[in-house]
Amino acid sequence: MPEHPTIPSVAADLAAGRTTSVALTEAALARAEDPAGEGARAFTKIARERALAQARASDLLRAHGMLPSPLAGIPVSVKDLFDVAGEVTTAGSAVLRDAAPAERDAPVVARLRAAGAVIVGRTNMTEFAFSGLGLNPHYGTPGNPADRSRIPGGSSSGAAVSVADGMAVAAVGSDTGGSVRIPSALCGLVGFKPTQERVPRDGAVPLSWTLDAIGPLAASTACCAIMDAVMAGEEPVPPAPLALAGLRIGIPRQLVLEEMDATVAAAFDRARRALEAAGARVADIDLPQLALLPEVNAKGGFSPPEAFAWHRDLLERRGDGYDPRVAVRIHRGADQSAADYIALLRARAALMAETDAATAPWDALLMPTVPVVAPRIDELAGDAEYFRLNPLVLRNPSVWNFMDRPAVTLPCASDGLPVGAMLVGRRGHDRRLLAIAAAAETVIR
Repeated sequence: MPEHPTIPSVAADLAAGRTTSVALTEAALARAEDPAGEGARAFTKIARERALAQARASDLLRAHGMLPSPLAGIPVSVKDLFDVAGEVTTAGSAVLRDAAPAERDAPVVARLRAAGAVIVGRTNMTEFAFSGLGLNPHYGTPGNPADRSRIPGGSSSGAAVSVADGMAVAAVGSDTGGSVRIPSALCGLVGFKPTQERVPRDGAVPLSWTLDAIGPLAASTACCAIMDAVMAGEEPVPPAPLALAGLRIGIPRQLVLEEMDATVAAAFDRARRALEAAGARVADIDLPQLALLPEVNAKGGFSPPEAFAWHRDLLERRGDGYDPRVAVRIHRGADQSAADYIALLRARAALMAETDAATAPWDALLMPTVPVVAPRIDELAGDAEYFRLNPLVLRNPSVWNFMDRPAVTLPCASDGLPVGAMLVGRRGHDRRLLAIAAAAETVIR
């Protein structure tokens, strides 16, 4: 796959006068509106006039020496889960098409605007973010940039395709069980899920209040660090890469290495050896807490009951308009009792504490982001294969939503379709994880 522009490289071109925000935005819009491209499936709304107005304003401010951030003038896409003032937030669903427009921007959108980002449109997604595959029967499924017959991953499907296809330099997604990291891994991008409390979730349609996080998808760790800092309200300066020599990186033996296909297994082994050659101390470790997660979440986990609480009235009124594969998962939440939910909360707290203690000696954990390459869209026509592959694709990323740990997926050298390697840091140590990832990405790509 071709190299994609990064935020630092585009910012340098803008600073040197080699391009303008208007030129960048027009090029992004042209790709998004190309009838031969994926824009019609990658976006639910393209904001042509608003984006060009933002770009013209950015160029005018730049001409007078006013640069709010490294994002100034750079095209960015926003998942159709976040409120944008004056627009309807459909969350990838047909049943919200006639909802009232948002009165104000979600905080992450407002912060991106304040940083000077040009928002080119709202990206398509799995309906209500409830799947890791990226299929959408209402707005279409964008094809994977490496092979258009394959899924892009989800739920932030359009976000990944918008970046990979040059319709945006970076994208904003949500991540409840891997919805930023899965499409990033399957489309050859970097994706970052922060510690949950780092970025405000107001103004976003929830899937699970316990697990939802907001993160970026882009071409590099530096891009994701800048986007994350802006959304977190911090100084948008990417951390310097940490030296890999001497870093302690653990690979859990339990759960996360199971059912790898041959392409992923070969790419992951190559990534491990590259990190070792760079001086990192990589070791297999026992993390028995991970083996307990399937049993702990056997009744569905947090997403079904928390989603059902939000959707209950809407399902009663307009349930026939939902994607049946999404509706059935939401309805599963009605079967959980209050006692089940309380037991799950208590089990989570215990497992988080135990995992934190067990991984304290390690600077980061390493595992495949997704154990298989992107399946073909036609393979998922039947429910049996859909419901077999969806939990497999979600398995590794969702562990770290449950544990509320920051995690980043990096593209690693592959003999076939794109493969992602995931680094996991300590809760609240997001910037350190990004510094580790900035070093790792230079040796595993």
